[in-house]
Amino acid sequence: MELLAPAGNFDKLVTAVHFGADAVYFAGKMYGLRAFAGNFEDEEIVKAMEFLHANGKKGYITLNIVANDSDFKNIDNYLNLLVEAKVDGLIVSDIGLIYYLRKNFPSLNVHVSTQANVNNSYSAKFFADLGVTRIVLARELNLEQVKEIYKSVGDKVELEAFVHGAMCISYSGRCLLSNYMTGRDSNKGACVQACRWQYSIREVNKSEEYPIEEDERGTYILNSKDLCMIEHLKELEEVGVCSLKIEGRMKSDYYVASVINAYRRALDKKNEINILKDELEKTSHRRYTTGFYFNSDDKEFLETSMPVQTAEFVAKVVDDSKNGMVKVEMRNRFMVGDELEILSPNESFLKIIKIEKIINEKGEEIADCKRVQDIVTINCPYELKKGDILRRSIK
Repeated sequence: MELLAPAGNFDKLVTAVHFGADAVYFAGKMYGLRAFAGNFEDEEIVKAMEFLHANGKKGYITLNIVANDSDFKNIDNYLNLLVEAKVDGLIVSDIGLIYYLRKNFPSLNVHVSTQANVNNSYSAKFFADLGVTRIVLARELNLEQVKEIYKSVGDKVELEAFVHGAMCISYSGRCLLSNYMTGRDSNKGACVQACRWQYSIREVNKSEEYPIEEDERGTYILNSKDLCMIEHLKELEEVGVCSLKIEGRMKSDYYVASVINAYRRALDKKNEINILKDELEKTSHRRYTTGFYFNSDDKEFLETSMPVQTAEFVAKVVDDSKNGMVKVEMRNRFMVGDELEILSPNESFLKIIKIEKIINEKGEEIADCKRVQDIVTINCPYELKKGDILRRSIK
């Protein structure tokens, strides 16, 4: 199965490839549903596709807005750019835009977005008959329903399914809370995630407001747990899923590295599943759920707390290690005596470095690295590669 990673900018795309993604999805500056991710300028899209193809990977561009007529006015120039960049697929939700692409740009592969809410075999057949190459299934399906869709259209289109990350409390992301409460259009990429704000209730004839008691931080009645299917990849393969999608174009470089590394190792059976489950605790997340995949076996979707994590990103390796030393870019303060854990796709994974020496760019030995993004050299008895990450447990 394909491991499909999110990338909010070029650095995250490189990180995804380094840690084992088979394909990456990202967006240009227009037409995508994550307007506040860094996203890619036109020339960056070309550069990204060249990088991905040079490394034997694929790249998919999101065009998943709910489109108005005005959105079509200048779209041809952008679509021609994507043709020239040899983009491997476009992730599209709007039926009008799918029709437009199939009619005017037949060389571009169309992947039907989860926003299109494909929940049944008849919807899947409809899109298959339009000539799309992949369907990103609605997140509300259970495994048996996925199997039925595969039996119906699996010989015509590929099936992609979300396996990890934040879930929208509305049907596959179609929500108007953000529009109503702030004027920011969630279906144009500007969602404020109003479903995750803190709420109280009021009796209609009284002025007093009453908090709903949940925990000391308040109540988040529309806030979902995060999806996690790392223990169930075989079940997904058995029902016809060919691509495993990780949510997170707004997430950090460290999140992309941690999650992609864990799922890559699960697919390749490199580590015991308990080790990999622990890995997923080390980056920012809400409590995990298997969502709708197993019917009523995991009904507790609502989350009542803020994101948590058990480790923090301390430094990123900027050059391969040599002669017992390695050059890193600092992201969180560290000092001599600290113990840092290695996050790597290679054999150094989970090894511990006890910091004994820190040398700044002037060649001076220092005891405390406290300036963000400073480049320093530290002792390292293990083989590290550019792009590997050092982290520290959070007490």
